[in-house]
This record gives sequence, C-alpha cells and structure tokens, in this order.
Amino acid sequence: MRKIFLLLVLLVISSGCVGPEVTELMGVEVRDYEGERLSSVADFRENSIKGPQHINITDYTLEVSGLVDEPKTYTYYEVLANPKYSKVVTLYCVEGWSVKILWEGVLVKDLIKKSGIKPEANTVIFHAYDGYSTSMPLDYITDNDILFAYKMNDVVLPPERGFPFQLVAEDKWGYKWIKWVTGIELSDNPDYRGFWESRGYSNTGNLDESMFE
Repeated sequence: MRKIFLLLVLLVISSGCVGPEVTELMGVEVRDYEGERLSSVADFRENSIKGPQHINITDYTLEVSGLVDEPKTYTYYEVLANPKYSKVVTLYCVEGWSVKILWEGVLVKDLIKKSGIKPEANTVIFHAYDGYSTSMPLDYITDNDILFAYKMNDVVLPPERGFPFQLVAEDKWGYKWIKWVTGIELSDNPDYRGFWESRGYSNTGNLDESMFE
C-alpha cells in the first residue's frame, strides 16, 4: 500500500496538479458586514479632476516629508507591512450621494510617526498622483485613527477608486477623501488650501458644517 501511495503522489506532482507557487485570485466583494448592508464598489460616481489614474505599482512610492525628523519613501508593500485595521465608514459627496463601505488599511499616524513629527507641525497635507491635494489638522489624523485604505468591501481598490491608497476621511465631505495618494507632508500652515478648498469649498470639510466657506 505504501508503494501505491507514493506512486500516486508522484503521478499527481508530475501531472502539474501540485506546484510550488500559488496565485491569489481576486476577492469577492463583501456586501454585508456584522448585520450592516454595505454599498457596492460600483455605487460611486466618477468625479475626479483628471479621471481615473492607473498607477504602475512597481514604480509607486509614498513620500513622507515636511516637518519631520526623517523623511521617508515607502513602496506599496512597505506601507502594507504596517498593522492593518478595518471599519465601516460612510462617504458623503457634496453632489448629494453617499456610500457605506467596509474599509481596510493602515493608520496614517503609524506612517508619519515613524518619521518623527516636529513640534511645530499642526497640519497634514496629502498629495495625489493627478495633482490633487487636500489637508487636515494633525490632531484630527492622530486622534481619530484615520485609515489609509487599500481595500474596500474586502477587495483591493480598483484604479477608479484610488488604487493603491485612498484616505478615509471620516466625518468629512467627500472632497477630503483624496485618492491615488503619493505624498504625506507635515506642515505648520493650517491655512493651506487644496484643490477644491482653493475654489471656495470649506477648508475644514466637516459634515456638520457648510461645504462652502
């Protein structure tokens, strides 16, 4: 029996049914989570300033710069090496639509603390691949465990949703949810105005306040 078993194993291996590499297939989108009905990845409307961006992940880097002791440059996989967290957060767009999504990512504060934040820093400016930018107070980022998401509803962000990373700016209007993030800059300028903020939208972007200045 032992000889027969070994022969069968050899036949399976030689037939190509067992190999040293395993290819991970694309995940299936989760639509229900802990009793909550989630929106779909397809429920978003396209309203980015230059259309969906397609980033070559082998060339991608995330720069942490500005008022830090040690500026750093991370690859996609180096960012993902940080502890991961998930939570359900609803995005509210100024156009009147909203989506409730299960987001998964790393904490922005984990990324910036590794560079050492200078005492005078009070603002975090985010820069995107398409030239978009926005900013948030530093204490908002650190006190609220703000996510730097790479998954939504348990699938990797598609290009139109901000791959490789989107900021989950909870309790902020959707224009604060910057996609395709390539840079995180620490600043001492709380009056910095990003793309839409410099065009009349509120710099705070708080949901309980007017979307306009």
